[in-house]
Amino acid sequence: MATIISLDPRVTRLSIEADAPAEQVITPEMDQFQTYEVFHQPKSGAHHVHVGSVHAPTPELALLLAKEQYARRGQTHNLWVVSTAHVITMSSGDADVFETTPEKKYRDVAAYMVRNKVDAFKKAQNTQGEEHQS
Repeated sequence: MATIISLDPRVTRLSIEADAPAEQVITPEMDQFQTYEVFHQPKSGAHHVHVGSVHAPTPELALLLAKEQYARRGQTHNLWVVSTAHVITMSSGDADVFETTPEKKYRDVAAYMVRNKVDAFKKAQNTQGEEHQS
């Protein structure tokens, strides 16, 4: 029976048969670490911003790894780590949820014309003041 010859000597040393049947491999628990999303707050009062991910077996270790990876340089006030499994997203098919009324001029400052009213009031005050002085 032929064995697999690999450029990696570790694989060659295993003497794996070339025609060996593929067995279902069951990975032991904790073989693959969980993924955690990291959020960074540069200073007090600032928003937390997503900066990346880390892989760790526990949330505590994820926080430690996040500190080493994302808070070594620059100013850091706080870090959050959240298990990726706990992040809930919307599908792209639900984008219509965010559609709103296009006309919302009442929300814009320009719609109130306050500046025009203030200027008109000041002009009226100046003309009344000039009439009283004459």
